[in-house]
Amino acid sequence: MTTKTKIHTDSAPAAIGPYSQAMAFQDLIFTSGQLPLDPQTMAFVEGGIKEQARQSLENLKAILEESGASIDTVLKTTCFLSDMENFVAFNEVYTEVFGTEMAPARSCVQAARLPKDALVEVEAIAFIKR
Repeated sequence: MTTKTKIHTDSAPAAIGPYSQAMAFQDLIFTSGQLPLDPQTMAFVEGGIKEQARQSLENLKAILEESGASIDTVLKTTCFLSDMENFVAFNEVYTEVFGTEMAPARSCVQAARLPKDALVEVEAIAFIKR
């Protein structure tokens, strides 16, 4: 029988509600949405969409690495933006992290409001290389 496993790292922000940073099932990792919070201060990083996108993706990376996955094993992301006017700037940072050749499948939508009024939140599904 296979069970799910909770993933947690202090290198990413602690959950701010009744959820886990990520859950693993077999070789798959399902992350919760990552806000642009500094893991030590639990405050947003200073700056605009690019700085917030970088921090959200750094938090995502830390959780993936804790689970045995990585940015390179991400299959799908879901990206939430507070304003689609930030789409181009967000894509610049996203491309720095994921590239274009083997970028994961992705949905990117505008949300009416994100937790703590963030500009961006990113979640992912990845696999663990064995």
